[in-house]
Amino acid sequence: MAWSLRFHGVGNASAVELGSPMATIERDGAPWLTIDCGAEGLTAYLAHYGQAPRALFVTHVHLDHVAGFERLFVADYFDAARRGRTRLYVPATVVPLLHRRVGDYPNVLAEGGANFWDAFQLVPVGDAFWHAGVRLEVFPVRHHWPETAYGLRLRGSLAWSGDTRPIPETLARFADAGELVAHDCTLHGNPSHSGVDDLEREYPRDLLERCLLYHYAGVADGQALAGRGYRVATPGEVVALAEPTAEQGLAP
Repeated sequence: MAWSLRFHGVGNASAVELGSPMATIERDGAPWLTIDCGAEGLTAYLAHYGQAPRALFVTHVHLDHVAGFERLFVADYFDAARRGRTRLYVPATVVPLLHRRVGDYPNVLAEGGANFWDAFQLVPVGDAFWHAGVRLEVFPVRHHWPETAYGLRLRGSLAWSGDTRPIPETLARFADAGELVAHDCTLHGNPSHSGVDDLEREYPRDLLERCLLYHYAGVADGQALAGRGYRVATPGEVVALAEPTAEQGLAP
């Protein structure tokens, strides 16, 4: 079974040409679990797969990560085969924020008779959750405000940082099995995001060598990061992942 990670977008909120930060874990080339739902990212997803995602994990609710949900609602609600079946795995503390951000618009349809959540299967998650018979882990990150943003781990395969400042003590636990670490990074950090100097100061060399950087500010910044010797993700790139060592159970 071949696993891979496809980047639909890799830029920060201002780097529209790079697409909103969004990726899909693939299994044998088919979408398995999508991370976030930004506007440009969803456009890239639809262009590649020809249909909307069926399972998503939401890291946090800044609009470059969730602005695609209005389109996703329309795609799912008006398709009887999809309505109520797309799984949204959302950290429990993020659920009310997501509702206020995208779900609480009065009369989601002008005709009435529909709720935003009718289109989806919402699955609030804590420290871990099961998807398609595989256990994934969730960990807090340092982004903007406590208990509002989270990363995702597929043990032995991928640690997705989400938007974050450096989290060395967290990745020492959640990236300790040789995972590829997809990490937020740009040239110059700020109170919500990592700069390359931050990573070099906080992370050991062996972890930096496993990092694949995304959420940067533009093509020139990506080139500058690559010039410093780092792997830098690009829109549409597909990266091979190791076979997960995550616990597995019965697939639904």
